[in-house]
Amino acid sequence: FGGDQHALVSMNFRNIKNFNQTHEPFDAKSFAAAMREGKHVSGRDLSPIMPRFDLSDAEIQALSSYLRTLSAKWSPGVDARVIHFATVITPDVSPQRKQVFLETIKAAVNQKNGNFAPRMRTMSTAAEMMFNTNRFWDLAVWELQGEPQTWAAQLEERYRAQPVFALVSGLGAGQWMPVHDFCERQKVACWFPSVDAPPVSASKDFYSLYFSNGVGLEADVLAQQLGTAKPARLIQLHRGDMTGRAGATHLQGLMASAKQKIPVVTRSVEATDAASLSRALADVGPRDAVMMWWPEGDVPALEAVPVPKGAVYFSARMADAEHAPFPEAWKTAVRLVYPYQLPEKRGAGLFYFNSWLKVVKIALREEVLQSEVYFAMSYLTETLTDMLVNVHVDYMLERAENMLSLREGAKAEDEARELSTARYNKGGVGGAQGAMTRLAMPEARKSPRPMPGQTAQVMAKREGTTVYPRLSLAPGQRFASKGAFIVRFAADGKSVVPDSEWIVP
Repeated sequence: FGGDQHALVSMNFRNIKNFNQTHEPFDAKSFAAAMREGKHVSGRDLSPIMPRFDLSDAEIQALSSYLRTLSAKWSPGVDARVIHFATVITPDVSPQRKQVFLETIKAAVNQKNGNFAPRMRTMSTAAEMMFNTNRFWDLAVWELQGEPQTWAAQLEERYRAQPVFALVSGLGAGQWMPVHDFCERQKVACWFPSVDAPPVSASKDFYSLYFSNGVGLEADVLAQQLGTAKPARLIQLHRGDMTGRAGATHLQGLMASAKQKIPVVTRSVEATDAASLSRALADVGPRDAVMMWWPEGDVPALEAVPVPKGAVYFSARMADAEHAPFPEAWKTAVRLVYPYQLPEKRGAGLFYFNSWLKVVKIALREEVLQSEVYFAMSYLTETLTDMLVNVHVDYMLERAENMLSLREGAKAEDEARELSTARYNKGGVGGAQGAMTRLAMPEARKSPRPMPGQTAQVMAKREGTTVYPRLSLAPGQRFASKGAFIVRFAADGKSVVPDSEWIVP
């Protein structure tokens, strides 16, 4: 509309960026023709992949008004040299997890900023060099305090003091709704936080993207599994915490709406002594199923509790998956609802992440959390790089929706190829497509050479680069990982093996 002579036409990050041909600005009439008939303002036909929309005059006017407003200026938190971000930590997070989180996200930002020097960096495209779009990242850590009902005011106060373009990553142990609502209200992107129970409204809102639906996804998967197993009853136990309650409530609702009605008994167990736990499980029969929404810290309390006679399931996300300290007697009976890639295949997707940890000298302490933070920051870097001067929150989220599947498939392919070529053995990782180059290209040359056998593992067919088998989004989707396995412990009691295929409910 404004006659920008440097508008860019390519969304695919693997394509070379091209400039639009010079043309007159669109007006109301030519914009309507473009939307309805695929006609350019010059009269030529637009690309066949440009959709043609059956829109009324009122809809055309609304769309035009929105686009004019969106493109009038950059989103809050952005200027020519700096882009401001914040990351949120809720007060219910343990000090140990907070330390791991901050160590990882600060390393990613420091590495990105270590490569910041306007007009003095390796540009990925000529367009990026022309626009000089590399900005310094200013990351504020917003540690919330007190009860959840006070968080909205805390967030608003900090946003007034310094508007931010996005809340990047983030860490919550239970409640996240006030943060989610803040992003929707202020139209700030909430970019892949590490939370166990996203708000119920998340799938219908716009400004927040999540790795998965957390315990809600585990409930969906187990409901499908139970629909096949057909137990006589489902008995759920949780510790009264918000995450456990959220999972249990969601699963109970699914069971109530299922065609085959399976009675559900949900119990909140406040004490973890052996007598209390034994009483809570005493009536479980061999045809019943038990779902334990049980946090990792309370798993050792099961040591003196008899194993229930029926099928026993645990939330892998809450219990820390195969790392949970299950008593030996329980390991033979436990099944985990497991929303991650299987361990024997996970090393391939996380090879570059583990290499990055070595480069920045950070120990691997929480694989899921640290790899989520790494992905959130590297995908953000790539997305902003390809956006160039179009630094608008809505545009970033649309790019995330449309490009995630392609990004993951291309990155997996590129990483595998790099590790199989001679150039890797000469000390490089294959240029700008290397995973670590997304954060800081010079550091990529420090990536360790794979040991014998590792190259074959990384070359194995895979679809992603994270702890999840695959991540994908489509317009309107807000959960990138959409399934889980049912797994059991192997004979060694340490690793897990699948009891099901990947279940997408």
